[in-house]
Amino acid sequence: MTMRSILIIDDDVAVTNYLMVFLMQSETFEPTVINESLEVPPLLEQETFDIILLDMDMPNLSGIDLLKMIRENGIETPVIVLSGVNDVDLAVKALKLGAFDYLTKPVDDEYLLEVVEKALRNRDLRNNISSLPDELSRDDLAYEEAFARLPTENPEMIHLLHRVEKIAMGRQGVFVMGGRGTGKGKVAEAIHNAGPRKEGPFVAVNAAAQDQDQFAGQLFGQAADWTGEQQETDGLIDRAEGGTLYISNIESLSLAVQHRLDRLIRTGEYYREGTTQIRSADVRVIGGSTKDLRSDAYRDSLSQDLLYHLWVNLIQIPLLRDRSDDIPLLAEHYLKRDVARTGVAITGVAPELGVFLQTYAFPGNLEELRDVIATCVRKYLTAGEVPEDGLLGVDSLSNYMRDKIRAGTRNPAKRRLRKLPEIINEHCTWTVEVLKGDLGRAAQELGITIEELEAFLRDG
Repeated sequence: MTMRSILIIDDDVAVTNYLMVFLMQSETFEPTVINESLEVPPLLEQETFDIILLDMDMPNLSGIDLLKMIRENGIETPVIVLSGVNDVDLAVKALKLGAFDYLTKPVDDEYLLEVVEKALRNRDLRNNISSLPDELSRDDLAYEEAFARLPTENPEMIHLLHRVEKIAMGRQGVFVMGGRGTGKGKVAEAIHNAGPRKEGPFVAVNAAAQDQDQFAGQLFGQAADWTGEQQETDGLIDRAEGGTLYISNIESLSLAVQHRLDRLIRTGEYYREGTTQIRSADVRVIGGSTKDLRSDAYRDSLSQDLLYHLWVNLIQIPLLRDRSDDIPLLAEHYLKRDVARTGVAITGVAPELGVFLQTYAFPGNLEELRDVIATCVRKYLTAGEVPEDGLLGVDSLSNYMRDKIRAGTRNPAKRRLRKLPEIINEHCTWTVEVLKGDLGRAAQELGITIEELEAFLRDG
């Protein structure tokens, strides 16, 4: 068995002696003890450790001082803070400085070992993620089938999928952040399907759509009424046992529910509404939001402990406009799904439609693109006929959508300062492509002669 090095920093000799003996008896750790905080900086310049246990209240250099120094020097060793007081503000400050967890002394021996093991697993996971090569292929995914609902050829998105696959193997909380319609739920489901919990249930709930006065009972379950009239009922946590619970719009939860959810993530313990009896659950929690909850605007309405226990694995999904090279592929993906459901005889997306859609910003992201394709399919399903070539083209779009794109709602990610001849050439080239090389019709659409069009094309 590989021994793990652990540095114990505490000015209380009795505490360090106890921890040293206890950890040595586990036959897993090689502890090093420091009782004088001033000795820590030179030691960390010379030696590295697998994990650090750090007391907060020490003379000379406090735990916060040492935590700042550790992070400023780029030391990535997981730090577990031990404190004699349960100070929420101090805990938040320590977590913001990168501490893995904040524990109040005295700490149960077995629980301390559990937190240490979690910290080590998280460190190993982060090392695996940071070692991912810059250039990755989708074919390199070990569990490609888990990502079937996330088609992409975009290099940054493929790198994100590889990172998701690594995170899927862990047990810690996860936070998925992205704009409306970017696919947060699909990423959460991919984490479930690519990990060891894939045989268990995947339970998803939108916190924003729930009555917060009733949601605690729906989430944690309801104890039997003392009168015997109300029976005990299972909650979402019971339904997700052995699997994954994904809560979107997590900022909508009440503070009381947030604190109880944080306890579940940290200890696997919870209690049902109407009772204080502690229950155990084996559930991985994934939170999601369209908002950046790290903003100070949410400081008073969100449990910082909960957020930091979720942010240990933070996934940020790009907007569709920032991966516009995926739009033709995604359009084909949504079309195949709609064709399978409706039976309409459309065989694919014409290249000119893919090019046309790439010029649009898609503020609704994947959901808006999906709806655009569904509207095209519905148009032909209602009419009872399909395009002659069997392909969705620009003319397949609704007049509203076509005019909206042509009116100039362009993808801002595509914008840059350019000279006018370049812009004219690009627009003329695009018009000819959309009209399948028909120069006469293109010139007519542009309001110029064929000779002028040919000149503009040459000038590019």
